[in-house]
This record gives sequence, C-alpha cells and structure tokens, in this order.
Amino acid sequence: MLIAIPAEPSDFALDPARAALVIIDMQRDFLEPGGFGETLGNDVALLAAAIGPCRAMLDAARAAGMLVIHTREGHRPDLSDAPPAKVARGAPSKRIGDPGPMGRILVRGEPGHEIVAALAPIAGEPVIDKPGKGAFYATELEPMLRHRGIEALLVAGVTTEVCVHTTVREANDRGFRCAVLGDACASYFPAFHAAALAMVSAQGGIFGWVTDTGRVIDALAAGAEPLPAGSNEPLHASG
Repeated sequence: MLIAIPAEPSDFALDPARAALVIIDMQRDFLEPGGFGETLGNDVALLAAAIGPCRAMLDAARAAGMLVIHTREGHRPDLSDAPPAKVARGAPSKRIGDPGPMGRILVRGEPGHEIVAALAPIAGEPVIDKPGKGAFYATELEPMLRHRGIEALLVAGVTTEVCVHTTVREANDRGFRCAVLGDACASYFPAFHAAALAMVSAQGGIFGWVTDTGRVIDALAAGAEPLPAGSNEPLHASG
C-alpha cells in the first residue's frame, strides 16, 4: 500500500513493504569523545542531535515491519582494504588503525567501530560493513535490496555530506528512489549539512527527496491514502 510523505521537492510515495530504512555509520568512533571524529578536531556533540530522530524512525520502521539496514565504515585489522591515501588523511592526529581510547580507530571488531547503544541492531537487521564512504561500494547491499524487492530507501545517519550523500548518489545511479531524513542526519559542519540536503532535492529532485522523521512517522501512522496517477514514478534528472 502506498503512502504519501510530504517532502521536497514533492511528496515521496512509499510502499513500506518495498522500502528499507538505511542508517549510515552511527558509530562510536564518529559520535563519541575519543573516537576518530574527535581526533580530527571535530566537535562530536554536533552529531548527537541525529541520535534521537534516528531512534524514533527506527522504532517506527520496526513497528511497520520495514526492512532496516545498518552500515559501519571500517577496515580489516590488517588494513588490507584501506587505501594508503585514506590512511594518511589523519595526519598529524591519529590515523586509521592507530590505537585510541576505544581500540584501534575504524578497525572492525574494535569498540569504536560499533554502532552507538541507542541504535543497536536487533536480530534480523542486516549490518553492512563497508570500507568506503558509500554503502554500495565493495558490499553486498545492492543484491540484498534486489533480493527483497526493495525499490525505495529512507536514508539517515552521518555525516550528511560524506557517507550519506555518497550512498544516496550510488543508490540513485542504481535506480533506487531515496528520501533523506534531514533531522536524522548530521555533520560536523552545519553549513555542509544544509548544503548537502539542498543538493539532493535541487533541480526537481536530481538525487532524491528530503523530508524528516516526523513527516514519515505521521504518514506511516495514517496508513495508505490514494495517490495521484504517476506520483510514484522516479524522477529522470540528468547531470
């Protein structure tokens, strides 16, 4: 059943049975003091604002029976999947693989690599471990979505202009319709957050739609409503 979610640049049509909530990289290394984000000189408190909206959307998606997928950015302990240019980026602070207060930074299996407790996955929710910014690069995300008949994504997480944006661009190129949940995303740079959201919905929705958790949750609670003919068609924007 289709529901209409108010969004920019137009309503986003959603069939919960064919949609997934994708929560990007809500990890301790990015959101908590002592993690990789802070070692780069960032104020990690700026990302904390996304935790509450993410949790509200997570609860609503679970209640609606939607597929929920979590992602984590990180690397193998031997760093064989970490490009040298990426590892070198941390200088002069700690780099990927260096020891930190929560174990080796951005290394799979370390405490800092884990998702924050408030958003911890439950049984049946896939966790995608990705070595890059986008959730589709070098992961099994695309076949997972295809096998389950998913055609639309609700995207949340951090940071808006990096891993969220990269994932939405990748999804758009693969034919998935995406609605970014603006209040459930965050950046260390508020201006980047605002610009990234504007870029998604510009030019009639060149990469997707932008909405917020309140509008999605209200629409899910209201149930299916008739939609105008053609409203569920993906936008065809070039660029």
